[in-house]
Amino acid sequence: MSVLEKISSEEIIALENKYGAHNYHPLPVVLSKGEGVYVWDVDGKKYYDFLSAYSAVNQGHCHPKIVGAMMEQAQKLTLTSRAFYNDKLGVYEEYLTKYFGFDKVLPMNTGAEAVETALKLCRKWAYEKKEIPENEAQIIVCDGNFHGRTTTIISFSNDENARKNFGPYTGGFIKIPYDDINALEKAIKSNANIAGFLVEPIQGEAGVYVPADDYLAKAKALCTANNVLFIADEVQTGIARTGKLLAVHHENVQPDILILGKAISGGVYPVSAVLANDNIMNVIKPGQHGSTFGGNPIAAAVAIAALEVVKEEKLAENAERLGKIFRSELNKYIKTSNIATLVRGKGLLNALVINDTEESETAWNICLALRDNGLLAKPTHGNIIRFAPPLVMNEEQLLDCVSIIITTLKQFEK
Repeated sequence: MSVLEKISSEEIIALENKYGAHNYHPLPVVLSKGEGVYVWDVDGKKYYDFLSAYSAVNQGHCHPKIVGAMMEQAQKLTLTSRAFYNDKLGVYEEYLTKYFGFDKVLPMNTGAEAVETALKLCRKWAYEKKEIPENEAQIIVCDGNFHGRTTTIISFSNDENARKNFGPYTGGFIKIPYDDINALEKAIKSNANIAGFLVEPIQGEAGVYVPADDYLAKAKALCTANNVLFIADEVQTGIARTGKLLAVHHENVQPDILILGKAISGGVYPVSAVLANDNIMNVIKPGQHGSTFGGNPIAAAVAIAALEVVKEEKLAENAERLGKIFRSELNKYIKTSNIATLVRGKGLLNALVINDTEESETAWNICLALRDNGLLAKPTHGNIIRFAPPLVMNEEQLLDCVSIIITTLKQFEK
């Protein structure tokens, strides 16, 4: 087959099935172009993107400022490794740390890498600063968490599909219920070897579970009082997605360790970061952690541009305003619906709960119908549909999407 020939959607899907590992179950649509809130398939059909690459494309597809920064840097210098200095990394590190209010950043590439980095940093701090006996440090995590799928991370996951036959598992983690401040207090106070508490401010993959209004503030206070590091995984919730720059900012919380990824590059390039102050970050010495691509010049240029877009275009404020409209409009429909039972979320990270079991295919079938009606979304946990459009969406576009969603749901009313 010539690379110049037009390949059909069916042929492209068949190629992936034949030559790619089967570690994803994509919605059957083959995309070839994106701009702003829209994507187009290989046949030219236009869709609203209501997933944003799991909140990586907060600034919209192919934002000209971000793409321009990447193209300009790619023609100058792409990669030096950290064996040498480059003229972009220090500038980026200063920009990022001042942007989020920390002393230092450790740059990486992917969200899972950043979580692993934060775990290593927390443990090393625990042994060298808190003086926990070596190999005895424990990190508290929450039931229903999703922090990635590396060997260490799946060791404390509840997702048996991600865990089964990947053992033996890594120890050193204590699981407690999410949004249960009493469970956190008990876990911290009953064990002198607690080093940190790793938490998603909103559990996205679990179904966009939003904790009580004071949960994060109380958790941070507990951690501070007991010399435990509060580690916020904002890979999905950060960078304006929930209506604030960070989701923890809804409760005026500053984490001890902050994990970022996804939208830090606007979906243009793999970039992630772990931020902390000197008293924590300075335990890392040369040779103890790193990445060939971490902090490369393209990543630095792209991330600066992407974060400038967030401020210049007031994306957090837009997400806050449109999120309230989205939930309000859907709630009006839910009052009379048999198929949709609940909408929840913050900003433009929302989930619609479908009136069926997790084992059912109803939510999947609704997403197929949404695709047919010009909107792309994906189920999570069987009976929940996650809605997370690019934050550059305007009110007219949002209301058009609400109309598509309601029209589609009506096809499934019992």
